[in-house]
Amino acid sequence: MKSKTVFVGDVPIGGGHPIVVQSMCNTDTRNVKETVKQIHALEKVGCEIIRVAIPDMEAANAVKEIKRQINIPLVADIHFDYRLALVCVKNGIDKIRINPGNIGGKEKIREVVKAVKERNIPIRIGVNSGSLEKDLLKKYGGVTAEALVESAKKHIYLLEEMDFSDIVVSIKSSNVLLSLKAYEQFSKEMDYPLHIGITEAGTLWSGTIKSAVGIGAILSRGIGDTIRVSLTGDPIEEVKVGKEILKALNLRNFGIEFISCPTCGRTEIDLISLANEVEKKCANKDKKIKVAIMGCAVNGPGEAKEADIGIAGGKGVGLIFKKGKIIKKVPEEQLLDVLLEEIDKL
Repeated sequence: MKSKTVFVGDVPIGGGHPIVVQSMCNTDTRNVKETVKQIHALEKVGCEIIRVAIPDMEAANAVKEIKRQINIPLVADIHFDYRLALVCVKNGIDKIRINPGNIGGKEKIREVVKAVKERNIPIRIGVNSGSLEKDLLKKYGGVTAEALVESAKKHIYLLEEMDFSDIVVSIKSSNVLLSLKAYEQFSKEMDYPLHIGITEAGTLWSGTIKSAVGIGAILSRGIGDTIRVSLTGDPIEEVKVGKEILKALNLRNFGIEFISCPTCGRTEIDLISLANEVEKKCANKDKKIKVAIMGCAVNGPGEAKEADIGIAGGKGVGLIFKKGKIIKKVPEEQLLDVLLEEIDKL
């Protein structure tokens, strides 16, 4: 999909730029200390844009101090009260996420548009299957891809009438196939950058699977400019999952890529613990390499010959190999340390 570029702070979305990983705080935005603490933790694991809920004026006023203490762009999530958007704009927000249809009449929307235009702040139009307009539900007989796309276009046309086009669009559903169809349809009709996600995906386990399938399917079709994985849990996990989805599709390179075998009856070392420990200790290493943790000679250097470095387990020992060539044999108790040393040399 060829989309236009929209800047959120200094981060470009669309226009062929790298797909951006986002998340959303689950702290009370009015609690500046806890919100900033969570944002710093998210920055550390690679979050590139962060969103906060703005339920009332106290939260809107907290934006100024939050912005002062963080480094990544901040997005305000606003519903119903246009005045919250105006205060957030005044306090330095980098993007407003609204549904133009639920913050009042045209004059209120016009005030928001005027404010964001003066400061070059984009608007994300967020359409969700759970909040479709009643007339569209009646027209299409329920939630459909066509209804989601028509809702998004209606809001876009409203902003365009006000000479505003600095827009990002999301068309989310908790249904994977419905989301895929809606994003495919929209991308054929308009060139606004798309924020991709499967809304209300679920818990860490089930939500990760649903998000990987849904977001991955959409991105694999060349659709999407920024993603947010929605999980019922720590938002740090959302960022980790999002990065892995992009890595799996070769859309972004976020350091070390790990491959490991599932283990079987041929495995004679504690490969599961070793693989988890290596991945944990290498989590923050900014190396563009592939590391293989393999259980035996059958799926060792041969199957993983494309890996930059790896191990193949034996009975109480492991073979260290580079690009499929064995370089040394190491006792099992030394494998972790020796492998980490070899990784550091690369």
